[in-house]
Amino acid sequence: MEPLGATTVFLVICVSSLLFLSAWRKISGSGKLSPGPVPALQTQPGIGQTGWILSFSAKYGPIFTIYLGSERVVVLYGHEIVKEALIGLGDKFSGRGSMPIFEKSAKGRGIIFSNGEQWKQLRRFALTNLRNFGMGKKSIEERIQEETCFLMERLRNTHGRPFDPTIFLTHALSNVICSIVFGDRFDYEDKKFVTLISLVQENGKLQHAPWTALYSFFPTLMAYIPGPHQRIFENAQEFRRFVLERVKMHKESLDPNYPQDFINAFLVKLEQRKFTKRLTV
Repeated sequence: MEPLGATTVFLVICVSSLLFLSAWRKISGSGKLSPGPVPALQTQPGIGQTGWILSFSAKYGPIFTIYLGSERVVVLYGHEIVKEALIGLGDKFSGRGSMPIFEKSAKGRGIIFSNGEQWKQLRRFALTNLRNFGMGKKSIEERIQEETCFLMERLRNTHGRPFDPTIFLTHALSNVICSIVFGDRFDYEDKKFVTLISLVQENGKLQHAPWTALYSFFPTLMAYIPGPHQRIFENAQEFRRFVLERVKMHKESLDPNYPQDFINAFLVKLEQRKFTKRLTV
């Protein structure tokens, strides 16, 4: 056998062994999980295919366990069982499932990816302060009207030439959000602002890519394999650096008595918590 062929066979054996060990660990640690097909014998369901749900529910009942790659998933099928879980046991089912791609990029932080008491506190804080800065209120119209003036000027500068309105509208909407979070809007040609929007858009596309789906199924293995999915983590780090830079600027000019935006309000809250901890020590 040629060296290249032997290397390929060796890699296939290694990957197959890793997948087998991963599946075996899932089965051995399943405990008293609901019934379901054996991972090694289960045909992997495709996105958008619902026939497998019907066949499994008919065989195993309204609650059954399947495996998406190395990820174990408990499926609830039927109106009554879903109602019982989400309404009758709402507190126990309020958490978010494990999503490896987001756990690595967000590290379990933020409103979207946190869980438990941390999520409750962040959600309460975010809703209160976003309302204070106009979200859902008539006062936000001023921010929108201001940004509309800049958008109209930008449209006039096209001088009748063909253009993509999606870009202009995306930048305008993003500026309204930035005015609430960062306390200021950005020029449409600002390089950092354009880069920020590009990062968000690229990650949105990458999240639906096949490589990202493979990472969700086999996170341990895919973490060491180069590919488009690695861009998600790079973009997340760059986005984080941008936000930290703005946070640093806000710290230098912070007036605790007059928070002007969401970041200021968050910094004030952090200082209040530090003060409370000092009093209780």
